[in-house]
Amino acid sequence: MNVELALDCAPGIEAVDTDALEAAAVAALRGAEQDDEPVYEIAVRLVDEAESAELNGQYRDKPYATNVLSFPAGAELPGLVVLGDLVICMPVIEREAGEQHKSVDVHLCHMVVHGVLHLLGYDHIGDDEAETMEALERRIMAGLGHDDPYRERDTAI
Repeated sequence: MNVELALDCAPGIEAVDTDALEAAAVAALRGAEQDDEPVYEIAVRLVDEAESAELNGQYRDKPYATNVLSFPAGAELPGLVVLGDLVICMPVIEREAGEQHKSVDVHLCHMVVHGVLHLLGYDHIGDDEAETMEALERRIMAGLGHDDPYRERDTAI
């Protein structure tokens, strides 16, 4: 499976390992049983809390920073699927990782998986949708060698 992931970092946000983000995106696509043939294009922007809050307010009427926002493109050309954009708030990721006793890298990986599933049309608004999406996330993360992202943790990393 071929994923072209474009990474953009807002001023003051440090770049991360693009290979790890691509691996998470590929795992999400495979886990969601997407076709191997086309090239999948995804843009990821790492932002601060102010930019996340602005976008969350503008597009979801929730004027606060959130971990990941997904903007599906839904564009398909022969051999190419433009999935869309993910906006990931690094300060929220760092804070949540600490609260959940996870490494920042693992939590970031989970948010890429979560965001890609949103780009594919998965959601977690209703209980049934949430169960389906979370089960898929658990399976994908396990395939990447990570623990259940929803399991409560007692000890800090």
